Amino acid sequence: MQPILTNDFQTQAKILGSLIALMWGLEIFDQLLLQNRLNLLGIRPRSQTGLRGILFAPLLHGTWNHLTANTVPFVVLGWFVIVRGIEEFAIATAVPWVLSGLGVWLFAGRNTLHVGASGVVFGYFGFLLSRSYFEQDLLSAAISLIVVLLYGPLIWGLLPTRRGISWQGHLFGFMSGVLTARYLPQLTQWFEKILN
Repeated sequence: MQPILTNDFQTQAKILGSLIALMWGLEIFDQLLLQNRLNLLGIRPRSQTGLRGILFAPLLHGTWNHLTANTVPFVVLGWFVIVRGIEEFAIATAVPWVLSGLGVWLFAGRNTLHVGASGVVFGYFGFLLSRSYFEQDLLSAAISLIVVLLYGPLIWGLLPTRRGISWQGHLFGFMSGVLTARYLPQLTQWFEKILN
């Protein structure tokens, strides 16, 4: 029986490319046809309807600049995650996707609306930085070093330094990335049980 998740380069590129294409397709549709009304599906903290935003917010963006700013690190950091395996990528995407959204829903300011993939981006960032500590191997250490050199200044995004930026999504994304790296073996076993 062939494995459900393969790890060849072409499949990895298709998965990462499909997520980016989905974000851009939704933004084109939203901007051109819906005048940003799709963003209403974002996270509204502590409201019942805002819970659905945990699922949709990472796919939605407020502006073209917002989408562009998230696309490049999503591709670069996402690639560093996916080269180690699609299963690992699925886990390192899903956990920050949900936990960063839940953190925003619980702790962000009332009467705010949160959209964007930055919680997932910061999840990748936290995952890649901390994985070398938990795994203690040369490949993880090399990737962590490259990530620090390329995206080290992202760490400032964990602080409430700019108005209108969902620093809570960044913070909870980063923390969930670290937790994912810490509990990756257990999460992988759980993931495999679901797929089998």
